[in-house]
Amino acid sequence: MPATSADFQLMVDSLVDVECRQGGEYTSYSVRGRRFGYYWPRTQTVGLKQTLSEQRALVFERPDVFEEQFTSGGFGWVVVHLDRVETDELHELVYEAWRLSAPEDLADASPPPWEQAS
Repeated sequence: MPATSADFQLMVDSLVDVECRQGGEYTSYSVRGRRFGYYWPRTQTVGLKQTLSEQRALVFERPDVFEEQFTSGGFGWVVVHLDRVETDELHELVYEAWRLSAPEDLADASPPPWEQAS
């Protein structure tokens, strides 16, 4: 089932120490001051931090779902079209973006929320 903006918000809300900031046309998400994501309601897209290799693979394999956003500090950011990605895959991408930005001790102590429920 394709993801929705409500799904994305629930995913972000399930993560530890997430800070949200409203921008003009977007909301940004950080963990302890380090940015890991953006949400644009007008386009129903999210921008997520990934490794450079993951960014290239996602965009190459499914350019209808993912777009290259930018690269910074050795990371590649991807734009994800919510109506074209499955909820389970988005969950993994959101968690990975958060994990790449979280301090190591926090990331190590915070397994994916879906594993905590098990």
